Amino acid sequence: MSGTHKLEDISFSVLDLAPITEGHTATDALRNSLDLAQHAEKWGYKRYWVAEHHGMPGISSSATSVVIGYIAGGTSTIRVGSGGIMLPNHAPLVIAEQFGTLEALYPGRIDLGLGRAPGTDGVTAHALRRRFDESADDFPELLAELYSYFHPQDDGKRHVRAVPGEGLDVPFWLLGSSDFSARLASQLGFPFSFASHFAPNYTIPALQLYRENFRPSAHLSRPHSMIGVNVIAADTDDEAHRLATSMQQQALSLFRGRPGKLQPPVDSIERVANEYEQAALAERARYTVVGSKDTVRKGLERFLEETRADEMIVSAQIYNHDARLRSYEILSGIIS
Repeated sequence: MSGTHKLEDISFSVLDLAPITEGHTATDALRNSLDLAQHAEKWGYKRYWVAEHHGMPGISSSATSVVIGYIAGGTSTIRVGSGGIMLPNHAPLVIAEQFGTLEALYPGRIDLGLGRAPGTDGVTAHALRRRFDESADDFPELLAELYSYFHPQDDGKRHVRAVPGEGLDVPFWLLGSSDFSARLASQLGFPFSFASHFAPNYTIPALQLYRENFRPSAHLSRPHSMIGVNVIAADTDDEAHRLATSMQQQALSLFRGRPGKLQPPVDSIERVANEYEQAALAERARYTVVGSKDTVRKGLERFLEETRADEMIVSAQIYNHDARLRSYEILSGIIS
């Protein structure tokens, strides 16, 4: 696509980490996620993806397939999926069965986004995988095995089969924050989603690599890319910048190795972050847009011109649930 396309010409989706906010519980977070999904469906968003993270006090989507079922069961038209499943944490057969079951329950509405990072620390990754070698990378082999359960090539005579799963058309997406998945997605002819919202500097090289090396497949005839963006929208620029300090505090907690619940906003991030941390936050925020409706529109138009993305998926780590709903509502008025 060319940079002359408008925001109204591409699809927008929601990326949800099901944030657990300070003073609240995972139950509150998951109920808020369902409420947001129901609003997002009404406002015209295409997909609602939840992300796999483990051992994070502020994220309640660790059992990603379970959350997807909860969201899909409470909605009726929006596509629901993973952004993503961290495949090395799981036996491919288990994921095939889980997503085969989801597709059987909610036909034509399930997406399977796949990543290769652990989504956690090394100790937790070992607990998940039992055998964890940070130097090993068998993601392509795991992906091929997973794909074979949905699309067997031996007329159903294989001994190990995914039921439900076998023969179902669950779209695969490869997710990445470097060039590895971009290269693999291009070789396999899969759609590709890049984590621009937290790895902005690699966005353009990864997208260029994906497009230049893309090989058409039975699933996709031309490259199809989606970028992740952080959008914090409010009725005024000042209010949006205040709301965004919750997201910034969350990033600070990761920088400091002390992840926690999503914190209430503060009047100024300079009061809680030193100069080095402020610089790191600014570097991370290249694909973040914070402000009123007009400010957000201009920022997203700039991202579209830079990336020529076919879709954008939006994360909004906002402490107050009503303010989070309002942010997505404002965005929907821009893209519809």
